[in-house]
Amino acid sequence: MSIETRNFIAGQWMDSRDHVENLNPSDLSDVIGRHAQAGFAQLDQAIDAARTAQRQWWNAGIQKRHDVLMAIGNALMAQSGEIGTLLSREEGKPLAEGKGEVYRAGQFFTYFAAEALRQIGDYAQSVRPGIEIDVRREPVGVVGIISPWNFPVATPAWKIAPALAFGNAIVWKPANLTPASAAAMARIISQQDIPEGLFNMLAGPGHDIGQRLVEHPGIDAISFTGSVGVGRGIAAAALTNMTKVQMEMGSKNPMLIMDDANLDLAVAHAANAAFGSTGQKCTAASRLIVHEAVHDAFVEKLVSAARALRVGNALDETTQIGPAVSATQLAGNLAYVDVGKAEGAELMCGGEALDRPTKGHFMAPAVFAGTTNDMRMNREEMFAPIACVIKTQSYEEAIAVANDSEFGLTAGIMTSSLARATHFRSNMRAGTLMVNLPTAGTDYHVPFGGRGASSFGPREQGQYAVEFYTTVKTSYLHGGQAG
Repeated sequence: MSIETRNFIAGQWMDSRDHVENLNPSDLSDVIGRHAQAGFAQLDQAIDAARTAQRQWWNAGIQKRHDVLMAIGNALMAQSGEIGTLLSREEGKPLAEGKGEVYRAGQFFTYFAAEALRQIGDYAQSVRPGIEIDVRREPVGVVGIISPWNFPVATPAWKIAPALAFGNAIVWKPANLTPASAAAMARIISQQDIPEGLFNMLAGPGHDIGQRLVEHPGIDAISFTGSVGVGRGIAAAALTNMTKVQMEMGSKNPMLIMDDANLDLAVAHAANAAFGSTGQKCTAASRLIVHEAVHDAFVEKLVSAARALRVGNALDETTQIGPAVSATQLAGNLAYVDVGKAEGAELMCGGEALDRPTKGHFMAPAVFAGTTNDMRMNREEMFAPIACVIKTQSYEEAIAVANDSEFGLTAGIMTSSLARATHFRSNMRAGTLMVNLPTAGTDYHVPFGGRGASSFGPREQGQYAVEFYTTVKTSYLHGGQAG
């Protein structure tokens, strides 16, 4: 079934002169649809409408915001099967992951529905007699959201939900690779009783409509998830208007496998973290830093696990690893395999394109051994189902190697030692740490983010989201009587 997608602007679904065609990466004969590309005039219209609607939304009160977010969340969870299937067809992640992502997106909205009611400010006494001080949070205004293709529903959900909960208006640019999933969530939001222009969705290329969005003086804040290079450009552009910025960018996440680890559990978690979602997630672990005492046994077991993974059509319920999202992504993955070989790493398994009954962007998960931390594949984010094993002689060397990176999003350790786990939590320079767990998989009610080149600005998710989506106002009150 082919889908025709329009942009949602100022309360109306609008077409455009330009369109892009979207293909199923599991079956290139399957044309998902044609998707309208917004123009500059439409973006200006959306921002103008958002500025007016934001004041109406803020004045509607907290109960209204709670009720709308609850309705969106419940609708996403109720339709997670249908929308999740579309997501898997469009992005290529296995069916269970696609449905799970949409359901989790619904949970973001229901969580922030409750946060909309948690409007508790601060009171303080002044150092001057007879003066009271009130400190409260108010919406930052109109928020521009730029979201990636790898989590086309969940990532925008954890931005849109808090933005609405705290009284803001939204102009959202989804990724061009996954416009149908974005439109499915936008349709649910558009059906709610909200002011026209409060929520806007405009598709288009990042260098075009995205650039205009971040440079626009009518945008008060930008929340972005994507690459480091694009993020740096956004930060520079936003500085002109002093626009508030929140960015989640690249990663090169390490997982330490210690000599006292449960090896079977370590292999299971490493395979999950390295190959899950075809390696196309910012929390993937592509640097597996393994103690020499268990190195050979770990590599042998990991290779067996990688070879056993079922790579295939995302809509086949037996599939464990779907395709790369696009021909460009697959070509990049295969290029990194060649880079690893050229640098002297040993390819233990996988790394080749695969033929399947339907023509798609399939690749066998790859395991490299004999890698060092200065190799390109251990310095750059690949976004590929490629695991690189680094042998170390001690825990001290392992954590030093893990910290030797410009990134610092997630990191994990597999160990039975409480002392090592405690030291790791205190000394690993990353924003999200996992002990005896995969590096991927986070909860929606606690903060998420990283350090270094991985993140910039306030944290996302949980109660910490309020820091980005609001601004603080301090009021001094005097009774007006002469002292």
